[in-house]
Amino acid sequence: MLKNTRSPKTVASSAGPAGIPLSEFAQRRARVQKELGGAVGLIFSGDAGGHHYEPDPMFVYLTGITDEPGAAVLFDASNEDAERRIVLLLRPLNPELERWDGYRDTISTDLKKRYGFEHVMRTTALPELLAGAARRCKRLACLHPFGSYVAPLSADLGTFRKVAERMVGVGIEDKTSVLPMMRAVKSPAEVALIRKAIDITAGGYKAAMGAIRLAMGEKAIQTALEETYRALGASGTAYDSIVGSGLRGTVLHYRANDQPTEPGDLLVIDSGAKYGGYCADITRTYPVGGRFTSEQRDLYELVLQAQLASIKAVKPGATITDVNNATRAVFSKRGVQDYYIHGIGHHLGLQVHDANPSTPLSPGMVLTIEPGLYIAEKKMGVRIEDDVLVTRGGCEVMSAMIPKSVKDVESALRG
Repeated sequence: MLKNTRSPKTVASSAGPAGIPLSEFAQRRARVQKELGGAVGLIFSGDAGGHHYEPDPMFVYLTGITDEPGAAVLFDASNEDAERRIVLLLRPLNPELERWDGYRDTISTDLKKRYGFEHVMRTTALPELLAGAARRCKRLACLHPFGSYVAPLSADLGTFRKVAERMVGVGIEDKTSVLPMMRAVKSPAEVALIRKAIDITAGGYKAAMGAIRLAMGEKAIQTALEETYRALGASGTAYDSIVGSGLRGTVLHYRANDQPTEPGDLLVIDSGAKYGGYCADITRTYPVGGRFTSEQRDLYELVLQAQLASIKAVKPGATITDVNNATRAVFSKRGVQDYYIHGIGHHLGLQVHDANPSTPLSPGMVLTIEPGLYIAEKKMGVRIEDDVLVTRGGCEVMSAMIPKSVKDVESALRG
């Protein structure tokens, strides 16, 4: 059944993840303008594929706008009109299409205020604006990340090459490190949103433990987890939840989640809620029967020892390699390093695998720390993952409220 009961006002594009003021987005754009050093930059929001639209996280980071497919931001410091040096471009209105996808507003003072831009135009003006900017400064700078040679050209590089083919003396520069460096260090408002996503995730894990106590299967445990996320205000999951027991717990990206759980099995749950556009990412491993066997306990405590060693290594100036090496040292000492088949973690934010500038850690970065051992021949997989904030003095485990010691896990499973 086709259904659309929304009014033009209620389907107008939304701006800004909850809790982040428009002034912060404006400050981010101003910093990008400065980092470009006078070169022209472009950030695209991405196009809708079919009926599903996932905005480019770079665009969301700079605008907070999540529902404007085909939009762009143009950075042109050479424009004599100060209001036109950073311009938001929105695709033209299409009344017939909007009866299917939702009504959109005309450009007005109210729309500019809602989005926090001094100047808003339609994307039909982009060719002329870009040509004028290129003639003035002769420098075009790519901000979108480059792909491998088998991937399509990034949106800005593809556009700039078309401009350069039609104009003499125009150069294309690499500024792709600018936004990852900025995104990696979270503002207080961003950290607050990640905390909220983690708090919601903690509620989901509590519900999941109740389902484990009732000897429910993988799918029922996943349902209990994710329904709790939604009930607590999450917009959804940050990624497809993994709920794998026994042998399936040794598969890193297991997502079928459709098998029964058996007493004596270990159950790996890797899941996270999404709130206000920001992600949580937590993994816990549980004994299905409520208590670890001695062999399971030994393996679990070894992984926990490795995780605590890596968490201790998180501090300003350290690298991800330093943090990973702390886990490797623990596993190598016990001769189980071959069962550790992935890295220690990743940056976390607007994406579950967030922008990674490959620089030393600094305060404000948020990482996952997730060592694991996977012994298929024994049908035992153990992974323990927390979300960690880098602070001036070291780090803070933001997800510490979710039980992970053997004693606490067994106590929580007893209810």
